[in-house]
Amino acid sequence: MAAEEESTLTVVVAMLANLGIAIAKGVAGLVSGSAAMLSEAVHSLADTTNQVLLLVAVKRSAKVADERHPFGYGRERYFWSLLAAVGIFVGGGVFAVYHGISTLVAGGGEHGHYLLAYVILGVSFLLEGASWTQAVRQLRADARRRDRSFRDQLWHTTDPAATTVFFEDSAALVGLLVAALGVGLHQATGEHAWDSLASIAIGLLLTVVAYLLGKENRSLIVGESADPRLQRGVAELVAAYPEVTKVDELLTMVIGRGEVLVAARIDLEDDLRAAEVEALARRMERDVVAAHPMVRHFFVDVTADGAEPAG
Repeated sequence: MAAEEESTLTVVVAMLANLGIAIAKGVAGLVSGSAAMLSEAVHSLADTTNQVLLLVAVKRSAKVADERHPFGYGRERYFWSLLAAVGIFVGGGVFAVYHGISTLVAGGGEHGHYLLAYVILGVSFLLEGASWTQAVRQLRADARRRDRSFRDQLWHTTDPAATTVFFEDSAALVGLLVAALGVGLHQATGEHAWDSLASIAIGLLLTVVAYLLGKENRSLIVGESADPRLQRGVAELVAAYPEVTKVDELLTMVIGRGEVLVAARIDLEDDLRAAEVEALARRMERDVVAAHPMVRHFFVDVTADGAEPAG
């Protein structure tokens, strides 16, 4: 399966799972009056909206480069993913904390129907687990293609779709356990405060997730450098040419999923003619792209004092 199709599948699976879960949690929360259940319902609804944003990100970032955007639309993926992170914070974290505090202060909350709440939480856990498994499957496949660990892929991927789904679903699974704990303690003690505290805990968890995702997408939007291994590989390849006396500087920037721009400033032998410099630059670009397919654009700035001007 193509990488782009895999990303789309991961997002669609998460979206459908969260939509069903949001409806079920909402019904259970309204019937039982559980603050934690209602917080989880809003959390799942926010996740569903975020998956729509991620679908937009995947599709729009695949647009072909044009005159207005000569380097393509790859980084648009990070803009929409950043909006999804904001959605997690506002639609999930803020609401859960607010609702938990309001029920804690005002009193009330859970008023029976515990079995219904447990059943919904159990089914939700299974559906979230299926979505989480798909995200893990994609991240592991991408890690194998990049020849790096799962952890490195998670924190240094150029595709935030799978990472966002992974963190969303991980938070959802933990949130479901917290919600079950809150309902259970309320049932066992009769104290509604446990349910409210569970809602607050869920909100704080979502806030942390939103911050981590927002920070990563912000870095990619601003212009993040490529994997250090790719930088070293390109620098070593360029320096290996006999005509190159020194690689003064190598700049890289991620411009989309699996797409990198590279600019190299190099010193050349002083006796090279202009035609030879041009031929070297073309050969260098061809070799770099062949050795590192992620390099979509390669530019060379030659500082050879002795190179004759073209023409």
